[in-house]
Amino acid sequence: MSPITTSRARVARRIASAAAYGGGGIGLLGATAAGVLLTEMRLARRVVGGAGGTPPHADGRYGSAFVHRLGREPLLLGLLGDSTAAGQGVHRPRQTPGALLASGLAAVAERPVELRNVALSGARSHDLDRQVTLLLDDVDRPPDVAVIMIGANDVTHGMPAARSVRLLSDAVRRLREAGCEVVAGTCPDLGTIEPVYQPLRWVARRLSRQLAAAQTIAVIEAGGRTVSLGDLLGPEFAANPRELFGPDNFHPSAEGYATAAMAVLPTLCAALGLWPEDEERPDAARREGILPVARAAAEAAAEAGTEVTAARGRWALLKHRKRRRLPAHTDPVPHHVWSRMGRN
Repeated sequence: MSPITTSRARVARRIASAAAYGGGGIGLLGATAAGVLLTEMRLARRVVGGAGGTPPHADGRYGSAFVHRLGREPLLLGLLGDSTAAGQGVHRPRQTPGALLASGLAAVAERPVELRNVALSGARSHDLDRQVTLLLDDVDRPPDVAVIMIGANDVTHGMPAARSVRLLSDAVRRLREAGCEVVAGTCPDLGTIEPVYQPLRWVARRLSRQLAAAQTIAVIEAGGRTVSLGDLLGPEFAANPRELFGPDNFHPSAEGYATAAMAVLPTLCAALGLWPEDEERPDAARREGILPVARAAAEAAAEAGTEVTAARGRWALLKHRKRRRLPAHTDPVPHHVWSRMGRN
């Protein structure tokens, strides 16, 4: 393990331990640096033009081809987090990450999937408690699986890392206690945001990766799985930022969300036992293996699309799952239409 990875692992473990014991003093940024970073991001977005407005509403049922398979209730998929989870930056429901994941999950499971998205643009980790309550109280049964994407706004607003991680851990534990599988997309690499210039781009990258690693440790210890969003899930973003970021150069475009969903979908399916068993074993050729949790977290934070899941004790399985091509997706089918289809 490189000295950099060792250092990142130690910092991540220290933050996660502080979160577990109620500490809140480990800050992501000093007050001055946080203010400068946030101001620069706001000014940059104003210059290039924002993707304002409300994200498309994509809640509903997906997988209409499987509605006639009687005796199987739809899988319930919950989505929580910030603007990335909400789908800010695109204009059609089918382009949002929730719709993409619901469509993909329906194709793999060969059964309908009902999406409930409670994510809020601009949300920080302290909003997760409200979102979990909304998700669990507003359905007849708990979701089968929930995806959480959170952390970027914690970095830009200077939230103490230990507090940010503790709030995420609490949300994961509540969902797991309700019987819901959890997949967390960790804090994205803010150093990929083009309008943020050096040296703040380097600072943003370091701090977002630091938070992502600490989030991974906490989520694993709370019973969930993580996928590193890194540079928003793929080297494609670094190579094609104009194509994979939206009009504001801040939120992903439709192509960017599709790239992200392709990376998250295998872990989502694995959490529900829908992935081939032979792919659950680590493959040395893909640099997979059983590692100490903190080391796995540090390595995952540095490479987008990397999954970390619990193995035993303080060990974790690090995987680089093969991305699955998403099916052709459609907008959600209204409930009254589904009811009519079910009677035919």
